[in-house]
Amino acid sequence: MTVLVEPEVHDIFARIPGFGFVQTFYSQDTSDLHERVDFVACLGGDGVILHASNIFRGAVPPVISFNLGSLGFLTSHPFEDYKKDLRKVIHGNNTLDGVYITLRMRLRCEIFRSGKAMPGKVFDVLNEVVVDRGSNPYLSKIECYEHDRLITKVQGDGVIVATPTGSTAYSTAAGGSMVHPNVPCMLFTPICPHSLSFRPVILPDSAKLELKIPEDARSNAWVSFDGKRRQQLSRGDSVRIYMSEHPLPTVNKSDQTGDWFHSLVRCLNWNDRLEQKAL
Repeated sequence: MTVLVEPEVHDIFARIPGFGFVQTFYSQDTSDLHERVDFVACLGGDGVILHASNIFRGAVPPVISFNLGSLGFLTSHPFEDYKKDLRKVIHGNNTLDGVYITLRMRLRCEIFRSGKAMPGKVFDVLNEVVVDRGSNPYLSKIECYEHDRLITKVQGDGVIVATPTGSTAYSTAAGGSMVHPNVPCMLFTPICPHSLSFRPVILPDSAKLELKIPEDARSNAWVSFDGKRRQQLSRGDSVRIYMSEHPLPTVNKSDQTGDWFHSLVRCLNWNDRLEQKAL
């Protein structure tokens, strides 16, 4: 078995006797990394899974994540079970069933300026893409198109376009629905809209969205991808969003639905209430 670690971790292993077998990769070019890696082990919280998603821009090997973070909604494996759970992945659980995997949809996002794609501005996100007003004192004004049709104009702090995996993150905090990761859809959630009737909606995974800053907007906007790589959008700029061809497969502790409900209760105290007593 060949073990690869990230370059900064490899520098640490290189100074420890007996770990000469540990290899690494060139972090500036990971285009063929999926051809060398059969599965990925993450140690940390949900941010580490987002980091793994960012490393693999194309196809992604199965990811098993061990919870060492503070919340760990996506990290369903307790760290103390790492030996047992790794054996299950490597040996197929010693059953005909193998292990359960959730294919987590990702979004492909491209930034356009004056209708032309900007070189190097293509991002794959696992949770959400957010367009907001940043530190500007004015409301955001964002034109939202679906397949080149104007569907609405966001006037508020901004808008979130989330995956089902990201539905339990920022989108939920902004009032969006919580969606099971196996449901193929996108969530369209406004952030503090200045309207009494602007409800969050759920769109099919075939939707192709474009969020555009109009020329008559009072100020520029900002866009972020999974909370990082934040950059400014000038008037006339837009972000095009559609489903990525490459989902992120995560190894389940039990199964797709069992892990999800367990995380809802463990992390968000979903429907946590004292039970009614009998008459």
